[in-house]
Amino acid sequence: MNSEFRYRAERVALALMATSGVVVLLADLFGWLDALAPGGALPKVTLLILSTVTVFLLLEIDRLRKLDDVQAQVTALDANIEAHLSKLDIDSVAQQLKQEHYSGVVKVHRRFPEDEFTEFVHGAGEEVVILQTWIPNLEHLESALKKAIVDRQVPVRIMLLHPASPVAGLRDEALTAVRDRALAVDVRASVERCLAGLAELYLAIREESRPRLQVRVYNSLPSIAVFKVDGHFLVSSFLHGQLAIDSTQTEIDGDDTVMGAEVRKELDTLWRIGSDVDLRAWRDSIRNINL
Repeated sequence: MNSEFRYRAERVALALMATSGVVVLLADLFGWLDALAPGGALPKVTLLILSTVTVFLLLEIDRLRKLDDVQAQVTALDANIEAHLSKLDIDSVAQQLKQEHYSGVVKVHRRFPEDEFTEFVHGAGEEVVILQTWIPNLEHLESALKKAIVDRQVPVRIMLLHPASPVAGLRDEALTAVRDRALAVDVRASVERCLAGLAELYLAIREESRPRLQVRVYNSLPSIAVFKVDGHFLVSSFLHGQLAIDSTQTEIDGDDTVMGAEVRKELDTLWRIGSDVDLRAWRDSIRNINL
């Protein structure tokens, strides 16, 4: 049954119902019902009207069913919207709590999480920054750093301790203070090995991508070790008797958080006081830097 026929049938049914009501009312006022069918006309007219109503309702069953389907869809949509709004509220509250009560700290790692940092670097979109005395695990990070520089075209800035800095001797003493001297680490030699590794990485990169790898050395007492990717930080301290990457790592999310802003400020300070290293001839470059 098409919609046009249904529409006409509904109009006819409604017209019959309205007309029947008026005719019955007039017939009753003038006494015609009793004259036409004494005692039995009213029940017959009532039955006729009820039958007409029944036919009308039968015609409307499909439409009423569609209204039920629409109601069910509206209910499901409302539930979906409420769920999304609830999630947004939870995320908003969680972000606010993270900033107000945890200052941006999201996790503490027992030691440097190489796999997680590598994943951060693979998704880098703005910059990668490393602040260390030297990078003991550079060989494990080289592939990710190269991909960030070449494939993602992200600048990588690295700050290392000047190998001839007096601080290198102090760090030597700190590392051997609670360890057997047979396990001593030569900080100066370690920094130089790291610079040599970075020079190899520099030469392995296409020439047009090389400017995105920048290395500076500083002559200052480092306060923290930092591995930063965009707005994500891994921060540790230079403790006595162990390397920074073997110390607990505080993971911070957000440049705009309290701790994120403090760490970024320290990075900017060390970068500003540092001196550029020409990785094409890093030994000569280091010798030409005045301490």
